[in-house]
Amino acid sequence: MSDDDVQDAGFDEWLDAAEEDAAYCLECPEGHASLPPRRVCPDCGATDLEETRLPDSGEIETFTVTHVPTPAFEEDAPYATAVAGFGPVRLTGQVVGADLETVETGLEVELEVSVSETTGERVLGFSPV
Repeated sequence: MSDDDVQDAGFDEWLDAAEEDAAYCLECPEGHASLPPRRVCPDCGATDLEETRLPDSGEIETFTVTHVPTPAFEEDAPYATAVAGFGPVRLTGQVVGADLETVETGLEVELEVSVSETTGERVLGFSPV
């Protein structure tokens, strides 16, 4: 097993859950939330983390449109990357299935795991509801 396999293990499991409409966050007894693969709450240091299901939809809080990307995403451009609130956590992903002109703050979105046209790897995306 390579270092990359260990580093991505929790995230890959989370992407699997998101693909099955069962995305979750890890919540400590104090109500702080974070995403896997954390084993300790980043806010208070608690180690008793419980899986809590994320809402089915979230809302774009901010976004940017990239026209000149890094080589890792050159085949995907132009694309919008957004930060969306899903209950207690904020997620970053590429907006998919929408014309760039329709992407705006407040747009309701759902999680969608897609594949990067450039790398062929799974990436987190948001599609309009």
